[in-house]
Amino acid sequence: MKLTTRSRYGTRMVLDIALNQGQGPVRVCDIARRQDLSVKYLERLIGELKRAGFIKSRRGPKGGHMLARPMSEITVGEIVRVLEGGIEVIGCGTDVKSCPRAEVCLTRKAWMRAGRALYTELDSITVADLIKDAQACPRAENGEASAPPAPARPASDKDRT
Repeated sequence: MKLTTRSRYGTRMVLDIALNQGQGPVRVCDIARRQDLSVKYLERLIGELKRAGFIKSRRGPKGGHMLARPMSEITVGEIVRVLEGGIEVIGCGTDVKSCPRAEVCLTRKAWMRAGRALYTELDSITVADLIKDAQACPRAENGEASAPPAPARPASDKDRT
C-alpha cells in the first residue's frame, strides 16, 4: 500500500504552514520553495484542505495561509482522508458491490483490518506531534527534519591490521 504524493505533499505543506505561520500568513510560493514542490500542485491541494477546514486564507499583499484549527487537533489521518478520499487496501472494503466475491472472500477481512490499523496509527499522529519531533532533530535545508546519522560501522578484522 502506498500513499500518493497528494497525502505526502499535503502533509508536508500543512506542517510547513504550522512551522512558519508565527510570522504571519504563509505564501504558497514560499512553501513550494522550502519544500521543493510545484506551486501549481500545492495550490490544488490548498483548495481541498481549505474546503475541509484545515487551512484558512487571507488575501492581499500580506496574505497567505494559516491553520484554521490548532495543530494539536489536526491528525495525519484526517489530512490523508481528505486528500486521498480514504485509503482502502481493497476496493470492496467499503463497497461490497465492487467485487462479486466480497461476501465469501476469505482474505477481505484481513485487508479491512490492515486499513483500519493504518488509520488508527495515522489518526494518533497530530501536526503538533510532527513539529515536536522535527524540533528534536537537526533541520535539513528544505524545511524537513533530516535523518539521524547512521550508526558507526563496527571495525572488521581487516580494519584492525
